[in-house]
Amino acid sequence: MDWQGWFTLAVLVCMIVALVRELLGPDIIVFIALGILVCFGIITPREAVVGFSNKGMLTVAILFVVAAAIQNTGAFYGFFYRFLGEKQTSKKYFLRIISPIAFLSAFLNNTPIVVMFAPIVRQWAIKHRISPSKYLLPLSYAAILGGMCTLIGTSTTLIVNGLMLDHNMSSMSMFEIAKVGLPCALVGLLYLKFIGVRFLPDRKDLIENVSETSREYLVELKVPEDSPLIGKNIEEAGLRHLRGLYLAKLIRGPETIPAVAPKVRLQGNDKLVFTGKVDTIREIQTLTGLIPITGPDEELDLKSTDKMAEAVVSPSSPLVGSTIRDSNFRTRYRASILAVHRNGQRIDSKIGDIVLHPGDTLLLLTSDAFERSWTHSNDFYLVSHLPETKTYATKQKPLALGILILMITMATLGPYLPDVGGTSLDMFVCAFGAALLMLISRCISPEEARKSVELNVLLLIACAFGIGAALEKTGAAAFIAEGIITAFSYFGKVGVLAGIYLITIFFSAIITNNATAVLVFPIAYAAATHIAADPRPFAMLVAIAASASFATPIAYQTNMIVYGPGGYTFSNYLKTGIPLNILLWIVAVVLIPFFWPL
Repeated sequence: MDWQGWFTLAVLVCMIVALVRELLGPDIIVFIALGILVCFGIITPREAVVGFSNKGMLTVAILFVVAAAIQNTGAFYGFFYRFLGEKQTSKKYFLRIISPIAFLSAFLNNTPIVVMFAPIVRQWAIKHRISPSKYLLPLSYAAILGGMCTLIGTSTTLIVNGLMLDHNMSSMSMFEIAKVGLPCALVGLLYLKFIGVRFLPDRKDLIENVSETSREYLVELKVPEDSPLIGKNIEEAGLRHLRGLYLAKLIRGPETIPAVAPKVRLQGNDKLVFTGKVDTIREIQTLTGLIPITGPDEELDLKSTDKMAEAVVSPSSPLVGSTIRDSNFRTRYRASILAVHRNGQRIDSKIGDIVLHPGDTLLLLTSDAFERSWTHSNDFYLVSHLPETKTYATKQKPLALGILILMITMATLGPYLPDVGGTSLDMFVCAFGAALLMLISRCISPEEARKSVELNVLLLIACAFGIGAALEKTGAAAFIAEGIITAFSYFGKVGVLAGIYLITIFFSAIITNNATAVLVFPIAYAAATHIAADPRPFAMLVAIAASASFATPIAYQTNMIVYGPGGYTFSNYLKTGIPLNILLWIVAVVLIPFFWPL
């Protein structure tokens, strides 16, 4: 291997370190790595942008719209509620919760599935006095397991299918990967029911916990009739940039203003609610013109007076890397932050000084307008709104379901149907047609469709294709493959297959699953070529292993969505996810050579 190969490996290592340390957003880090390879002449500009035209990547983009349309119509909510029913025993109902999630995730992108159903599962658990933390992480795992069962269940499989086409391999059929994905899903669900649940914490719901302990970091003050602040706006009264304190809401008679604009003028008997670090709340009581409310009749009741929501900060959010104060959060989102939770714990520091990270859970005081404006935004994964309070396009519900079923049917039968105008009915064409029908039938508006496309995910995937091309071109992929072959060749071709699986789940634990699939695929292909094996079973293995991101919250979006709301710590993922990874490793390595001979 010449200097270009070593240079490519060095860039790859630096990229992985930057991703693990979250120095920037994953898409930006991979974009920078690709830019370095282009600037040093490792790959040409044409090779760098090949991922932007990859059919698998484009199919992922289109399916974002289809999934958003299903979410917008609330098509599966009634089904899920009826399936849940009333609780008898938590053990009995564990599979009744996670089984339909796994089934639905086989036909829809698993990220919107978790966004849709996490609030339902949590509210059901609270109603029946069960800790939501016992169900939210299994919900994420079930969505991942279900996604392994079909071509469209997860973007990872679509990406691997696109890579297969690029390497002159035939496309996967809709259910080809189910030969291994379905047994993996069944083993995984049984593991979660009988073993995995034992590793999960028993924690209170975040909103319930905050409501019970609100006096720990909330204070309510009143503007008396003779206050010198009457007639002044919030900014003139000096209440806009207090040290360590944050104006959460204003109560004026029956009206509650959750995000107070700086030009709002104070009136007599206004009540102001501030949030902040415990030791700084005392500072507000020294302000002239405000008096603290301490009487039992004035006790703050968050549940009855406010609409509260949790919003998980997404990796693509413009909030990432900025402090709450600098983000101008109240003005931008018309909501107030009461608390920030990270790694299962509330951050005990001044609200305005907290630098936001991907996966942070924000506890918000909001209005109905917040949910309407930001539900389809890539800034947040909203996970706490009650489904019954949301207005769905119910007239389009049967239409949306019909279009989804038509898309799945046509994609399944596509290989057996004649071409239409010289175009085969593959997954890309079927998804394109479904998205068009969703727009024409108004199951989703153009604006909602535009918001549903996660550009950061697509940029990450497309750039990873360029880095994968560099690994192949420079011989770096072959160099890594030879190392794996040397380490596992004692066990024959199956041993090499097992080694590829291990390196894939290692990468998927520290970087995103899509990037893992793109980076490991050329290594797997090179290994298959070196040992004179059919590359198809290696491709199937990469699709399964890259999706098996159970051991950390950072590697899979669904894991990150439930991270804060479930009150989980990093160790909860390790304890529950590593045994599941080992189980699926065994199942996949045993079954793949049986269905796709090496």
